[in-house]
Amino acid sequence: MQIWVVRALFVILFAMVAFLVGQSLSAVLWITGITMVLVALEFSLKRALFRDILACLVGISIGLAIAILVIHAIYLVKPEGSLPLHVGIVATFSYFGMMSVYRRRDDFPILMLSQSRSAKHSFKVLDTSVLIDGRIADICQTGFLEGTIIIPRFVLKELQYIADSTDALRRNKGRRGFKVLSILQEIPDLLVEIDEEDFPDIREVDAKLVEIARDLGAKIITNDFNLNKVAEIQGITVLNINELANAVKPVVLPGELMTVRVIKEGKEYNQGVGYLDDGTMVIVENGRQFVGQSLQVVVTSVLQTNAGRMIFSRRKTDEMGDSEQDHQRRHSRGWQRN
Repeated sequence: MQIWVVRALFVILFAMVAFLVGQSLSAVLWITGITMVLVALEFSLKRALFRDILACLVGISIGLAIAILVIHAIYLVKPEGSLPLHVGIVATFSYFGMMSVYRRRDDFPILMLSQSRSAKHSFKVLDTSVLIDGRIADICQTGFLEGTIIIPRFVLKELQYIADSTDALRRNKGRRGFKVLSILQEIPDLLVEIDEEDFPDIREVDAKLVEIARDLGAKIITNDFNLNKVAEIQGITVLNINELANAVKPVVLPGELMTVRVIKEGKEYNQGVGYLDDGTMVIVENGRQFVGQSLQVVVTSVLQTNAGRMIFSRRKTDEMGDSEQDHQRRHSRGWQRN
């Protein structure tokens, strides 16, 4: 909203200047119309385009300066130089100056102020699902994320819509999102910015996130699987919290011992299901009768799926029982041979 206030002040200021200088209504109307056209042009252009335009203007200026020096040198040698020659020199140096600066626009310090800010900072754009999820606050507090966190205004609007829902669950999710945002803003070494760009010609929030990430040269942090795929297809780097959580889960190898609480029955016969602290599902063979109890189990295998990691195990006492049975079978075979 603040950016529209600045635009309105710009139009009003020049309308007042036109009235003071021209002392006529026509002058005010002309200047107001021109400033409104400029505001509309600025609003319709992508922010990344401003850097390109500035690069072209800088290149043309450099080319014109060199052309003037060359024309002046020619004038000193041959004062009666022809106009077509001078025009050709100006056009040549202006064009090559413009294209040279445009192609190397990332290497010019003067353009660092106008480019998509990502050359100076690392930008991460948060979507609504990440704010509702809440784990982003814990990640930022540990210092693993650097740069600037961007919260688009349209994400806040969507969060407000969820918080105002008549459904209690959705309302609590929206309020949780605002609470997480306040936590992010209070982290000392983290810079959080509210971006006012809205892209009114785009209706879907996911599409707006992709556009703002492209303009800023930013990465998108999300938990949304569909947004993840759409952004990757369009060349936007995505940081998925769920993928991060799966990547940092402790490695469990077959044969390791662990303690797990069986909380429900499994889908297969006589299975029990428990969960580790990080949410990893543990399937316990012959664990159905121990629902509500904590067991020491031995890992038999680990399965990685799109939904996460699953650990298959069996009770330690079962392992010991199997070992004793094997010993008894070997002993009986030896007795029979004797």
